Amino acid sequence: MPIPLLALAISAFAIGTTEFVIMGLLPDVARDLAVSIPSAGFLVTGYALGVAVGAPLLAVLTAKMPRKLALQLLMGVFIVGNVLCAVAPGYSMLMIARVVTSFAHGSFFGIGAVVAASLVPAEKRASAIALMFTGLTLANVLGVPFGTFIGQEFGWRATFWVVAVLGVVSLAGVAVLVPNKHDSGPSNFGRELLVLKEPQVWLALAMTVLGFGGVFVVFTYIAPILEQVSGFSPHGVTLVLVLFGVGLTIGNTIGGKLADRALMPSLMGILVALAIIMAVFAKTSHNQVLAAVTIFIWGIAAFATVPPLQTRVVEKAKHAPNLASTLNIGAFNLGNAGGAWLGGVVLQQGHPLDSLPWVAAAVAVVALGVTWYAARLDRGGATAGAGAVDAV
Repeated sequence: MPIPLLALAISAFAIGTTEFVIMGLLPDVARDLAVSIPSAGFLVTGYALGVAVGAPLLAVLTAKMPRKLALQLLMGVFIVGNVLCAVAPGYSMLMIARVVTSFAHGSFFGIGAVVAASLVPAEKRASAIALMFTGLTLANVLGVPFGTFIGQEFGWRATFWVVAVLGVVSLAGVAVLVPNKHDSGPSNFGRELLVLKEPQVWLALAMTVLGFGGVFVVFTYIAPILEQVSGFSPHGVTLVLVLFGVGLTIGNTIGGKLADRALMPSLMGILVALAIIMAVFAKTSHNQVLAAVTIFIWGIAAFATVPPLQTRVVEKAKHAPNLASTLNIGAFNLGNAGGAWLGGVVLQQGHPLDSLPWVAAAVAVVALGVTWYAARLDRGGATAGAGAVDAV
C-alpha cells in the first residue's frame, strides 16, 4: 500500500467517527442540552444534508487549489468544526458546528478519492479508493464504539475533543506523506461544470443515491428492528452492529478488487446480492442467530458498492474528477437521508418494522435497473465507436 494512502485512510477514519458517533451519544446530548431525542436526532440529518450542500460549495472554493493544499484546508475546517462541537453552549450552536464539520466531509472524500486513484496504476484505482475508504469502515468498527465509550465516561464533549485531535494527526499525515508530484495542479472550475451535461455522470450519481439509499432504509432503524423483532438486548444490538462493521470492512476490500476486474458487471452483481439479502432478512430477522449472520453478510454487500460507485463517477467525468467525485459523496449522503426518510414514511403508514427489508430490496432493484441502463449506454457507445472506425 502506498504510504500516502495511509494518511488518507486515517483522515477517513476521523471523518467517519465524527459522522456516526453522534448516534451513540444522542441520549447524553439530549439530556445535557435539555432537548428531546427526536430533536437530537436532527443533528444526524443536519450533518447529512450539510455534506450534500457543502460538497459542491467547497468544490467551488477549492477548485483552483492544488489537491494537496485543498485536502489540508479541508482537514483544518474539520478540526475547527469538532472544536466548536466540543465547546457548543447550546443546541443551536451544536447544530451549526455539526454543519460546519460536515462541509469538509464531502469535498475531502471527493478530492481524496481522486488523489488515491492517482497514486497507483490505472488497473488498481478502485482498490486504492477502497483502501482510503477502509478508514471509514474502521470508524464504524472501532471509532464509534470507542467514541461512545469516551462520551459515556467523560461526557459527550470529550468525544469531540478526541476527534479534533485525530483531525490534527490526519492533517499532519496529509502534509508530510501526500506528495505534490501526484498533483494535477489548479483546475478550471468552469470547464469542470461542463461535465454536468453528460447523461452518464447523472446516471452514476443516481446509481449512488439508489444503490446506497436502500441500505439506510434498514440501517437507520436497525436498533429497533434488532430489539423488537429479533429480541436482542441493547448490549446485544451493540455487538451485532460491531459484526456489521466488520462486514463493511471486508465488503469494502472485496468491492475494490471486483471493480478493478469488471466494474459494471460487479456492481450489478452486488446490487442483486443486496436485494436478495434484504428479502432474506425480512424472514431471518425473527431469529437472533440467523439475523446476526444475515447482517454480517449484508454489511459485506452494502460496502462492496462503495468503491465501484465512486470509481464509476470518476471514470465518467475524466475532465472534472474533483467535482464529480465530490458530488458523488453528496449523492451517498442524499441516499442516506432519502433511505431514512423512506423507512420513516413506511413506518408512519402503520407497516411493521420487518417490512423495511422488503422496501430496501425494492430500492436495490431500482438501482439495478439504473445500472443496467447505464451499462447498456456504454455498450451502445462502444458499438457506435466501432462502427465509425469501420466506416473510416
